[in-house]
Amino acid sequence: MLLDTIVAQATAPGFGAIALVRLTGSAARGIAAELTGDAGITTGAWAERAGHLRTLRRPGSGEVLDQALVTVYRAPASYTGEDMVEISTHGGHSIPGNVVAACIALGARLARPGEFTERAYLNGKLDLTQAEAVADLVAARSEKGRTVALHQLERGLGARVAALREDVVGLAALLVQHIDFPEEDDAPTPLGDIAERAAGVARDMGVILATAPSGELLREGAVTVLAGRPNSGKSSLFNALVGQERAIVTDVAGTTRDAIEAVVEVDGFPFRLVDTAGLRGDADTVERLGIEVARRYLAGADVVLHCREAGRAAGKREEEFLASLGSPVIAVRTKWDLAGPGEAPCDGEVVVSVESGEGLAELRSMLRGLVFQGIVENRDEVPVVTNRRQAGLLRVARAEVEAFAEALSAEIPPEVASAHLKSAESALEEILGAIAPDDVLDRVFRDFCIGK
Repeated sequence: MLLDTIVAQATAPGFGAIALVRLTGSAARGIAAELTGDAGITTGAWAERAGHLRTLRRPGSGEVLDQALVTVYRAPASYTGEDMVEISTHGGHSIPGNVVAACIALGARLARPGEFTERAYLNGKLDLTQAEAVADLVAARSEKGRTVALHQLERGLGARVAALREDVVGLAALLVQHIDFPEEDDAPTPLGDIAERAAGVARDMGVILATAPSGELLREGAVTVLAGRPNSGKSSLFNALVGQERAIVTDVAGTTRDAIEAVVEVDGFPFRLVDTAGLRGDADTVERLGIEVARRYLAGADVVLHCREAGRAAGKREEEFLASLGSPVIAVRTKWDLAGPGEAPCDGEVVVSVESGEGLAELRSMLRGLVFQGIVENRDEVPVVTNRRQAGLLRVARAEVEAFAEALSAEIPPEVASAHLKSAESALEEILGAIAPDDVLDRVFRDFCIGK
């Protein structure tokens, strides 16, 4: 596939020791030769994948732009599958910006967001799940997010989806014998057995789909709202989980008047902790505004940590409020170091003391297991579905395979039932990008950074 030559700065703009400018396309080596005045770039005299220190000059005037390290990658052995050049300049705004401008003056155009990775996909270097993994890797906010993205980049999900497609094709091959030879008395595989195999393929799809809710939360972090009455230890627990003092902690009830957020890793998984105003009915005007903010956060929470300090019993209205929440709730008994003699937690409560550290490890483990259960239970044995596109198509494929099995069981003619398998195959191919409409590609690559 012959495409024009594009250029972009691949490192974030700003002050730094090094900046990287990337060129890819049929004219990439020629443009680099013009910048360096070294024709060896185009003749093959340069060693590939090795840095060459050269002076870069502005086209026309010959003004020195920088001394830079220039590396050439020849097609197809490059990230994009095309001729590609990477120029490592000094950092800052001016130097890499001038180098990009010089490349444009020599015939390149500025790359669109994600266009380097899009070309890698179009040139068969990556399937679409791998391309999405590149974006996930760059945006990873936790250790687990990083490891999942790397697994996807190594085609963890892509290979499993490809295997499921082969399973679907295999079902269709078994069915062909019944369609082409309907009067055979002893077909190699009875229709009932084919239906059972189809049900097994649908179950395999379900195992992967079970990771989707957790996989999507790896991107932004699970919204974890700390709620409870004023002075129930929410802010102290928030600070303990964050690892630094972000919320004001006093003995005065109603100190927190607004929501305070922080993104933290809990055993390698990302959580967006939100400390909210204490919930009570006799609040002043400012505090009531904070309570309304708290309720909005609670409505969108992935999990709620309900805090109740030692020595205080839960009220009826408090229990009714918790029962009304649509999110999972972890009951946390705070200030356990102040618990009275004989006081015991209720069933399912986690007791915590910020002063001694008691219960914090258990709470972290409970959070990880509750929110990211689909990933934790599989222990990397099952690839993780990390976005809605993948999950939606996988649900379509599973529903079609289930419909196929049900059709055979209902004695619907095999040639009619086979239409479900074709739809399932198409959905799996779209996950991999074997078929991908332009609007799908636009959605996948528009959120990439320029230069990637």
